[in-house]
Amino acid sequence: MSRVVKCGLIQCSLAKSTGSIDEIKEAMIQKHLPLIDEAGKKGVQILCLQEIFSTPYFCPAQSPEWYATAEAVPGPTVERMQVLAKKHQMVIVVPLYEKAMPGIYYNTAAVIDADGSYLGKYRKHHIPQTAGFWEKYYFKPGSGGWPVFNTRYAQVGVYICYDRHFPEGARLLGLHGAEIVFNPSATVAGLSRHLWKLEQPAHAVANGYYMGCINRVGVEAPWNIGTFYGNSYFVNPRGQILVEGSEDKDELVVADLDFNLIDEVRNVWQFYRDRRPEAYEELTQLLP
Repeated sequence: MSRVVKCGLIQCSLAKSTGSIDEIKEAMIQKHLPLIDEAGKKGVQILCLQEIFSTPYFCPAQSPEWYATAEAVPGPTVERMQVLAKKHQMVIVVPLYEKAMPGIYYNTAAVIDADGSYLGKYRKHHIPQTAGFWEKYYFKPGSGGWPVFNTRYAQVGVYICYDRHFPEGARLLGLHGAEIVFNPSATVAGLSRHLWKLEQPAHAVANGYYMGCINRVGVEAPWNIGTFYGNSYFVNPRGQILVEGSEDKDELVVADLDFNLIDEVRNVWQFYRDRRPEAYEELTQLLP
């Protein structure tokens, strides 16, 4: 039986707004709404937005004012997305800045099923702390493990941006049954551009699943740390990039993914059968 699922990614530049932080946040959400509706009209069944989609990427500075953009997950933005998910019968992965309690914040992605129900969330595990990316100032390392969400159309996992440099979580998502893993990101031109098309196809091959990889677009003032270069793409379990977004346009990237290919690939490359977990105990015992 055919299992072709239409999937979408939204890459977006910063909305133009000179108002308060709340107004900047609302402008960013409003900028995404037409693209989400476009996805619905095109019959997208699973859609993923970019990292902390409702705000600028504010991590180049260490400014406490941005704590005010964090919200509960689920909370008001998830509730708005639930209405759209139900309207379009579309699974939506919604990356947000989460406030878990006063002083505790996470880089989070909520997963909403096609009937509008909230399925749960993933919290980014690996948090960078380097020039231009002072994320430890804003985000606590994720808790909650490596969930895979049983959506109407597929088993969905989430990795967020810097997570993609670490193969361990990518493997755990596969072991938990992920058929597609989304990686919403905010990455600028430089060394990471080479890695952008190296690491994620490697994860897809090593784990025999699809990946949907999303990046922002444009230069975000006043930080101006570089150009977010888009190039959002889908890659299949053979490591082949199926479709790719532009470098500089706000757009919806869509691909029809044949999930039957997962069985076909895994029946040839038996990486799960041939794993030797008993031989890898040192991975959790050795410290630098």
